[in-house]
Amino acid sequence: MTILVTGATGRVGRHVVQQLIQRGAKVRVLVRDPAKADVPNGVEIAKGDLLDIESLRAAFKGVRTVFLLNAVAGDEFTQALITLNIARECGVDRIVYLSVLHADRFVNVPHFAVKFGAERMIEQMGFSATILRPAYFIDNDLTIKDVVLNHGVYPMPVGGKGVAMIDARDIAEVAAIELIRHDQAPEKLPVETLNLVGPDTLTGADVAAIWSDVLGRPVVYGGDDPSGFEQTASAFMPKWMAYEMRLMAERFVSDGMIPETGDVERLTRILGRPLRAYRDFAARIAAAT
Repeated sequence: MTILVTGATGRVGRHVVQQLIQRGAKVRVLVRDPAKADVPNGVEIAKGDLLDIESLRAAFKGVRTVFLLNAVAGDEFTQALITLNIARECGVDRIVYLSVLHADRFVNVPHFAVKFGAERMIEQMGFSATILRPAYFIDNDLTIKDVVLNHGVYPMPVGGKGVAMIDARDIAEVAAIELIRHDQAPEKLPVETLNLVGPDTLTGADVAAIWSDVLGRPVVYGGDDPSGFEQTASAFMPKWMAYEMRLMAERFVSDGMIPETGDVERLTRILGRPLRAYRDFAARIAAAT
């Protein structure tokens, strides 16, 4: 059957679509503006969004498996609740949901609490599901590469406990594998949670050292105080979102984002290859300069 992908034009979703196509899946994407949807040939496009009830009903027609990714937004929880209700109404019973690592612990961070609530709803509504809990995206650091390259500072306040940063392509490949596993299963599968982590758990100082090595010149860590991060972020995102990012950074500093025993090994088995490392990302950026 057709697999529906939401968030299909974003950092993770576009890779999910590509991975599904490579595996021979029939794919439909839900997008706000089909004219801007850069998707592979053969992908079906449904126009709409997660708060447009009729567009959701149309998008879910002929679908039993959905990749649910709804981005950080003021109405993120409403989006999730509406989408899950309409999905069940339309006969969708298999979900791969993109949550976040430590959603059950970092509950003072709004989008973590939202995703934990959606996880509980998925379980209580009887979906067959895989809940993906990724750590910090390596690809997030594309937004700060100019600071690293031009000023010799790694500015993300990720702290000294360690964060198991993961490449968005690895997230997407696991998602595609799980989507196909659910879609092809003769019966509904039990709910399973996968922590998505990178091969290395890195502190802010560790990341700065990687940049120093690949660039051949000193890069220093900007420190653990997230107040400057909030101030900088508020220049290009809503102030409530910048504050939320600050709350997240505070939890990076106080708790870290540390894998559980066996997480890396399990992901390596699922992918059949090693996980992509932060050093590879930094080296690719350095080579392009």
